[in-house]
Amino acid sequence: MSVLEIKNLQKTFGTLTVLKDISMTVERGEVVSIIGPSGSGKSTLLRCATLLERIDHGGLRYSNVQVAEDDKTGKCVYLPNNQLRKVKSMFGLVFQNFNLFPHYSILKNIIDAPICVQKRPKEEVVAEAMKLLDKMGLESKADAYPYQLSGGQQQRVSIARALINNPDILFFDEPTSALDPELTSEILKVIRELAMEHMTMVIVTHEIEFARKVSDRVVFMADGVIVEEGPADEVILHPKQQRTQMFLSKIIAER
Repeated sequence: MSVLEIKNLQKTFGTLTVLKDISMTVERGEVVSIIGPSGSGKSTLLRCATLLERIDHGGLRYSNVQVAEDDKTGKCVYLPNNQLRKVKSMFGLVFQNFNLFPHYSILKNIIDAPICVQKRPKEEVVAEAMKLLDKMGLESKADAYPYQLSGGQQQRVSIARALINNPDILFFDEPTSALDPELTSEILKVIRELAMEHMTMVIVTHEIEFARKVSDRVVFMADGVIVEEGPADEVILHPKQQRTQMFLSKIIAER
């Protein structure tokens, strides 16, 4: 069974339809990169998948849990809030701007939600957090504060925070867009290592070559629709659709 299934998703802001009939599935252990021009709806799709935005029409399912679907009147209905809280532990989300609490230590940023929201034992969560910090090369930074870390280090803390609940799937929303090239390579290395561990991931990225190397599948979006999707090499090196060809040729020309 797929980890994530999105079916005929539609999202509108006012009179503007941002996502138009989007359908996609993500299988366990699969890495899917979503590419496309600014304003194509990539980040909105991630926000809908991670329950930060409510969809207007369509379906959303995590493994065997139907999170949202249209009722007989065509209105999209979600699970009750107490059940949605459980669903939120099934995925992790890494933002482009880190979203760390500046007044919390690095360790507290990671352990706060599992302890306070999920009521997990503190000793267990701290031990897991320290293992994750060690994995991210940040074991000596547990007592530091976000302002004392580089952007790359802060993003690694964000990844550790997303992994603390052992999610079924990890979402990345432009994880390197706020970083300079040197720090970008740090984060791409971490994501590559997670891919080698068969972590299920959906990555919205503008790093086209990275997407080609790390992804099993690439989805190209433009104007709120999926224009083309398929194996990474096929979509990026041999795109079939003219819109995909135009986008990729422009990216190559700008390098």
